Amino acid sequence: MMPVNQSEWSESFDTGPRTAAPVTSTVPILSPYTVPAMDQAIEWYQGLVDAGGWNSVPSEPTLKIGMRHPNVLALRQRLIASGDLRQTAGSDAFDSYVQSAVMRFQERHGIPADGVVGAGTFKALNVPAAVRLNQLRVNRERIAAMKDPANRYVMVNVPGAQIEVVEDGKVVSRHTAVVGKVDRQTPLLSSKIHEINFNPYWTVPNSIIRKDLIPKMQKDPEYLTRNRIRIFTQKGEELQPSQVNWHSDEAVNYMFKQDPGDQNSLGSVRMNFYNPYSVFLHDTPSKGLFGSDYRFESSGCVRVMNVRELVAWILRDNGYSRATVDQTIRSGERLDVDVANPPALYTVYFTAWTTGDGVVHFRDDIYNFDAPGEVALNQPSELIGSPLPQ
Repeated sequence: MMPVNQSEWSESFDTGPRTAAPVTSTVPILSPYTVPAMDQAIEWYQGLVDAGGWNSVPSEPTLKIGMRHPNVLALRQRLIASGDLRQTAGSDAFDSYVQSAVMRFQERHGIPADGVVGAGTFKALNVPAAVRLNQLRVNRERIAAMKDPANRYVMVNVPGAQIEVVEDGKVVSRHTAVVGKVDRQTPLLSSKIHEINFNPYWTVPNSIIRKDLIPKMQKDPEYLTRNRIRIFTQKGEELQPSQVNWHSDEAVNYMFKQDPGDQNSLGSVRMNFYNPYSVFLHDTPSKGLFGSDYRFESSGCVRVMNVRELVAWILRDNGYSRATVDQTIRSGERLDVDVANPPALYTVYFTAWTTGDGVVHFRDDIYNFDAPGEVALNQPSELIGSPLPQ
C-alpha cells in the first residue's frame, strides 16, 4: 500500500483524471522553492523505494500509439508509479492517454517528446527508483550550496544540455545547448559574460589541433582550405597546409585561425566570460545537433540554440534589440562589444531537480559525478557563494 506522504505528493502531479500536469514552468532551478520541493520529493521517492520501487518495462518492441501489446500493461504500471499517468484500468492498448503520459515522462527526462517508447525512453524508464532517489539527494546538496544567485544570470546545466536565462526570479528564456564530451568536459564555474564578439574569427586551441586537425589533415589534405582555416607562425607569417608535416606534432607550434562566415565553427557570435579554461558560449553552423537527444559533442565550450535571442537580452542595456543583433550579424563585419550590464554566468551539474510544481526532472549522469566518492558539490568550493570574478 502506498505510504500517505507518497500519495499526497502524487496528487500534485495531477490536473485531471487521466494525465498529469504539463512540464513547463517559469520558475528557475535556482529558486527559493527548489530545496523545500526537493525535500518533499525525496520523502516521496523514499516511500516509493521502501514499497519496492517500480516495475521494469521490457525494451522490445518499440511501443507507440495505436498498438496493442502485453508490454503496454507494464508501461502503464510504470507511468502510474511515477505519477505520469493517472489511470488505473488495466489495458494493453497504447491509447492517447498513454501517449500523453509518455510525452510528459520524456520531457521530464530530457528526451525528445515524440510519444514513442524507443531505446532512450526504455533506458530512462528502467532506471531503478533507488538510483533516482540518490540523484535527488545528491543534487539537493548541490543546489543548496549555490546560495543566492544574482538577479540577472545565465545558467548552463551541463547534464541537461540546457540553458536558463533568469531575471528578477523568473525564467526569461530557455535554450537547448551542446556541451562538452565526456573526455572534454565543460568546466563548472561562476563568472560574468563581459563581451560579445560578432562575426568572430576562431583561433583553434592546441587540444583541438592535436586531437582533431592533425588526424583530419592526414586523411583529407584539403580540410583546412575547404573550411577557411589559415595557418600562421609565431611571427605572424602565413603558411600553406603543404608546408606542414602532418605526420608529426609540428602543427601545435602554429596558430590556426578560421575566417568569419557561414562555415566558422563559432557561427555568427561568441559570448566571452571570465575563466581560466579558454571556454565560452557561442553559435554554431551545425544546427542539427540541437535536435539530438545526445548533445555532449563539444570540446568544452557551449553551443547555444536561438543564440540571437540570448545576445539581444545580454546587450539590452547597450541599446541592442533583436533587430540590431540581426543587422550586425548580417553586415558580416567584425565587432566586439563590451557588455554594459554583465549578467552572471553559472555552469552547473544538476541531474535531478523540482521547483515545487510537482514535476521532478532527471537527466543522465553523463560525467559520472553522482557516483559515491566523486564530485559531491556542483562547483569548486572557492566559487560557491563567493563574489563573482570581475
